[in-house]
Amino acid sequence: MRKANVLVKYKVPAGTELTKLTHRSATTYIYVGKPMDPSEGSESVVQLNDKLVNVKDIEGYMKHVRKSASDEDKDNLEASIKADRQTKMGIITDIKQALRNANILKINYSATSEHK
Repeated sequence: MRKANVLVKYKVPAGTELTKLTHRSATTYIYVGKPMDPSEGSESVVQLNDKLVNVKDIEGYMKHVRKSASDEDKDNLEASIKADRQTKMGIITDIKQALRNANILKINYSATSEHK
């Protein structure tokens, strides 16, 4: 069940080697896409929980998540990036670096099944 209201438009890419998440309570979802509200502009934005953030805010937020997580969840912390297929790789790279700096080393990318 989704905890956050999605504030960005995103259409996930298709993939062939897909697996389901196992530790949902230890997963933080990061949405990347164009904002739903046109007054926010037309460039890709990043959403954590219910608010739009700068990429530089991700590291501090994820460190806070790690600090407040249960011992079991600390071992299973992961991030799931749900990015629009048109998102520039520079943004994804910056997000990955922020997660790496926060010691969140398990990263999933959401995709839809590719049907031929």
